[in-house]
Amino acid sequence: VDELWRGLRGGDIQTVATDHCPFDFKGKKDMNGKDDYKVIPNGAPGIETLLMLLHTEGVVKGRITRERMVDVLSTSTARMFGLAEKGEVTVGKDADIVVFDPKQKFTITQSRLHMNVDYTPWEGWEMTGMPSVVYSRGKRVAEWGGDQMKFVGEIGRGRFVKREPFEGF
Repeated sequence: VDELWRGLRGGDIQTVATDHCPFDFKGKKDMNGKDDYKVIPNGAPGIETLLMLLHTEGVVKGRITRERMVDVLSTSTARMFGLAEKGEVTVGKDADIVVFDPKQKFTITQSRLHMNVDYTPWEGWEMTGMPSVVYSRGKRVAEWGGDQMKFVGEIGRGRFVKREPFEGF
């Protein structure tokens, strides 16, 4: 694991993502693969916890800087995947912004998440740092309310984003 952090810190690893697969735990056990491991559904629910985990395990523990976290979750990732309107806060970009409170404490529990699954692999983990407001294309879509994030956006507002071919760095 230390080598992965070293690679992330030093630039050998250029992006961090999840293999987000929102299968229910019971359903995952009942799916194909019981008799043949090669067809077991891969992945786990993780997209909602990625930022908190990378901040807590990376930034708070001194493994990477906050700037590097933003780069591998947003700037480099948008560039790598050819998403020209994403990854930066500049004129002409989409204004996808996460307002992040680096001191907010949060205990991950399945009941506080929104991934529509019956478990989280991070159950009980203590996080330091939480999104407080999320904007998509300049519109507020989520905010902290009570003890969890609440969706406040317009349902159906999403749109297809065409990506350009990857040209490398």
